[in-house]
Amino acid sequence: MTTRTRLRSLPGLLAFALLTRLQAAAAPADDDHERGDVPGWVMITLMSAVLVAAILVVAQDALLELFESAIAQVRR
Repeated sequence: MTTRTRLRSLPGLLAFALLTRLQAAAAPADDDHERGDVPGWVMITLMSAVLVAAILVVAQDALLELFESAIAQVRR
């Protein structure tokens, strides 16, 4: 195979390689579909807990007053 022939077939080979990689990326392996995103869910859970704690620190008095007034209205 001459250099010219190789250069002429290069775009086709590159296109084939690109399509093969895109197809492999679009269809994950069969054993990988049940894995999930555990680190992502752990981060979401931790961020939610920190957000709730921060809101509780800032608005604890107002939330207690709101709760006590709601309970007082239910008792009447």
